[in-house]
Amino acid sequence: MRINKYAQIYLVDKRYGDYTIFNCNIADMELIDSIKALSEKVSRMKELITTEEATKTAFVLPFIHALGYDVFNPLEVVPEYVADLGIKKGEKVDYCIFKDGKPVLIVECKTWAEKLNPHNSQLFRYFHVTATRFAILTNGIIYRFYTDMDEPNKMDERAFMEINLLDVRESLIIELKKFHKSYYDLDSILLTASDLKYSREIKNILTKQLTDPDEAIVKLITTSLYNGKFTPKIAEQFNNLVKQGFNQFISDAVSDRLKTALGVESYDGSAPILAAVTPAEKKTEEANKIITTTEELESFYIVKSIIRTVVSPDRIGYKDTQQYFSIQLDNNVRRQVCRLVLLSGKKSIIFFEGDDKKEVRFYIDSVDDIYSYAERLKADAARIPSK
Repeated sequence: MRINKYAQIYLVDKRYGDYTIFNCNIADMELIDSIKALSEKVSRMKELITTEEATKTAFVLPFIHALGYDVFNPLEVVPEYVADLGIKKGEKVDYCIFKDGKPVLIVECKTWAEKLNPHNSQLFRYFHVTATRFAILTNGIIYRFYTDMDEPNKMDERAFMEINLLDVRESLIIELKKFHKSYYDLDSILLTASDLKYSREIKNILTKQLTDPDEAIVKLITTSLYNGKFTPKIAEQFNNLVKQGFNQFISDAVSDRLKTALGVESYDGSAPILAAVTPAEKKTEEANKIITTTEELESFYIVKSIIRTVVSPDRIGYKDTQQYFSIQLDNNVRRQVCRLVLLSGKKSIIFFEGDDKKEVRFYIDSVDDIYSYAERLKADAARIPSK
C-alpha cells in the first residue's frame, strides 16, 4: 500500500491472483478496514453461528455499526420495526435505520447458511409499507441492496448492489460509503443505483457468455472471420474457439494489469498470474482443446485465497483436464489439495484421504460454496510438505 502526496491510497488486491488498483481517500480506508475486519470475523466464526439471532448479533449489527450508526441507540437503529400491511398485523422487519429522525433503510436478516432468493417477497411487503427508499436483504454474509427505480414505492425485483463479505471488493465498498451516516445522501445514491444495477446485470450476462456463449454471439464472431456457410458443424467448431478466445483475452488482461501494478522490472514471480503449468501439460491441453473456464479460474482464486494462509502463495497452481480441475502445490500432480468438477450438471469438490488417496466428494451449488470447506482445505494443504 502506497500513499502519495495527495493522500490518495492505491490498493493492490492480491487475494485472487489478480491485481486491481483502486484509488480512494483516507476516509474510504476507514470503512474498508472495518468491512475487511468483519470479513475476517465472518470467515472465522460462521461455522459457530447456528441461529438467526446469532447471525444478527455477530454479523449484521457490526455491519450496521461500520456504516456509522449506533446500534444501541433506538433513535438510530430500531429492531423489530413494525411494518403492518392492511389487516395483517404483527409484521415486523428486523431493523429500521433512522437518520435525522427519518427512516432511511430497512434490513431483513436470515441465518448465514440460508439462500436469500426465497425471501425477496417478504422484504417486498415490508418495503411497500415503510417510508424508506432503500432495503437490505442479508444472511450476514451477502448483502443485497434494493430500491424502487422501476416503480415508485414498489421494491425492484433485482438488487442494484450486492456485497459478499467472503469476497470483499473495494470498488463496491466505495459505493457502500454512500450509505454511511456521515455521507448519506439520497439523491447521490439514486443517481448511481441505476448504473450499479445494470452494470451488475451486464456482468452476469458477460459471465454466462464467457462460459457458454449464445449461438447469436458465436454466429456474429464467426461471420466476421469465416466466409463460408454457417453450418451446425462450423457453429460447434467456433463455439469452442470463441470460448478459448474469451478466456485468453481475460488471461492477457490480468497479465497486463499485473505488470502495470507491480512494474515489469520489479515482478519476481512470487504471485503467478494464473498458475505454473509445465510445457508438457500445456501441450497436452492444447492437443485436447481443454478450455479453462472463468468459473474454474474463479475457483482457483478462491482456494488460493484460503490456503495461502498456511502455504506459500508461489507454491499454489492448477492443472486443467477434460474430467476435472485440480488445485495442487509445487506444480506436482502428487501434491493435490483438491479437485473440482464444474463442467458437468452437478458441481463437486473432491478431497483425498489416507495413504491410498481415497477420493471423498462433496456436491456444491456454486464456486462460492468452496468457502464452506475452508478449514478442510487449509488442513489438507498444510499436511503437504514443501518440496
